[in-house]
Amino acid sequence: MRGEGGRSGRVVQISVSRGGVPKLPIPHARLSSDGVEGDRQNDRRHHGGPDRAVCIYSLELIEALQREGHPIEPGSAGENLTVSGLDWDTIAPGVQLTVGGAVLEVASFTVPCKTIRASFADGRFERISQKTNPGWSRVYARVLFAGEARIGDAVEITNG
Repeated sequence: MRGEGGRSGRVVQISVSRGGVPKLPIPHARLSSDGVEGDRQNDRRHHGGPDRAVCIYSLELIEALQREGHPIEPGSAGENLTVSGLDWDTIAPGVQLTVGGAVLEVASFTVPCKTIRASFADGRFERISQKTNPGWSRVYARVLFAGEARIGDAVEITNG
């Protein structure tokens, strides 16, 4: 399942919350260096800010985790954009993506924390840790060019 996608995909869900998880679906949002319009974080020390403006995850990985028995759903692990069709093995710091009218750059892999434990069997949220399970992490992105994103918009890898 990993590595089967390509250089282009689509947005399958945009998710926001007033703080915490799960993040709930909305049809569209503006992406900017301030983050995703309508989204808030409870812990600004570890979440949010210009280098963590948008959290992105792969629908294919969510589906693989579901097959392992984890109750994860799009948005439940705190991601803002759930995307499909990308070769997730190529999504790493430095990779630039166009998402709708915005341009993003992957800044880092995320470090999972206990707030997402309900999305994992036996609370094992480290299942998506880049350190222990490379290739299964969500990523944080900075916004290089602000713009609107909608469900169904194209996601394109523009470098790398």
